[in-house]
Amino acid sequence: MSAAQALQHRWRLLPAPSPLTERRLANFRRNRRGFISLWLFLALFGASLLADVLATEKPLLVRFEGQFYVPFLQAYPETTFGGDFATEAEYRDPFVLELIHEAGGWVVWAPIPFSYRTINYDLPQPAPSPPNGWWWQTPEDCELGAPRLCANYLGTDDQGRDVLARVIYGVRISVLFGLLLTLAASVVGIAAGAVQGYRGGWVDLVFQRFVEVWTSLPTLFILIILASLITPGFLSLLIVMAIFSWPALVGVVRAEFLRGRNFDYVRAAKALGLSDSAIMFKHVLPNAMISTITFLPFILSGSITTLTSLDFLGFGLPPGSPSIGELLNQGKNNLQAPWLGFTGFFTLAIMLSLLVFVGEAVRDAFDPRKTFK
Repeated sequence: MSAAQALQHRWRLLPAPSPLTERRLANFRRNRRGFISLWLFLALFGASLLADVLATEKPLLVRFEGQFYVPFLQAYPETTFGGDFATEAEYRDPFVLELIHEAGGWVVWAPIPFSYRTINYDLPQPAPSPPNGWWWQTPEDCELGAPRLCANYLGTDDQGRDVLARVIYGVRISVLFGLLLTLAASVVGIAAGAVQGYRGGWVDLVFQRFVEVWTSLPTLFILIILASLITPGFLSLLIVMAIFSWPALVGVVRAEFLRGRNFDYVRAAKALGLSDSAIMFKHVLPNAMISTITFLPFILSGSITTLTSLDFLGFGLPPGSPSIGELLNQGKNNLQAPWLGFTGFFTLAIMLSLLVFVGEAVRDAFDPRKTFK
């Protein structure tokens, strides 16, 4: 049996989707705005995952004396290319480029020859410099001999770093942070809501009062205080924010479990001797997941917004990290450079709008009363 036949045979063994699932998928596809927004968001997020290839200060491929090198994956000393130093080669140095070209070699650069931390020392004017390098602009000569290597298509920030490269890396960090935070908050919130709704009674009463007190705390101020006490980092910030984000789904899951625990199939499962955990997570939880899934895109957009707010205030990721909030803060501090504020605003607005459109499409797909023409 060939590989294609084996894959086709394995695909046939998978259970076919139920008519209800097919109807929901069809409703989601008929919502053109949400369906297109999903693909656009996946395309943008997929491009950001390739940030190390799309935007890097190191060449993608170098040919020198008949051999190929991949500097963006492996570090090579300058002596490899005929230099004097045993440290890693600085490929943006005109001396190193001249050594490679004199040996009959060539260099393949990334579409954006800057990383998020690369400083462009060949700016046409002091930083922050305006966008340059577009096809309608006359490229300025630079020391590297190739005007494209000195072009900043969205300008630079006040430290001379390429804005487009920082946006690509910033989108990747923001979305990954939002996804992890949404996952962590959903797991804790679903478990807490399930126990609270299924048990009822005093358990529900005590949990509900605790959730009310917890959600009434000034989350943003507490995050600012904790960020000033601990060393800011991706993992530490994720843990701190997850502690205050888990109640988002508790109310929805609790309501579904309060409604579903009195259904006949739950009573029948109890009569058959099934444990409470099996009834909760195998029978009641799948029904509660319908309303839960519709909230996930909105929780993801809220997580991205919270991270952006903390970075804007200076209590988020470590200084120097690529961040949309840090870009917005630079736009506020440099009103003479409107490209900074506009880039941060449109990046955040497009990303959140796509997530909201996807969330609306998912909500309508699970709504039995919603029909599309």
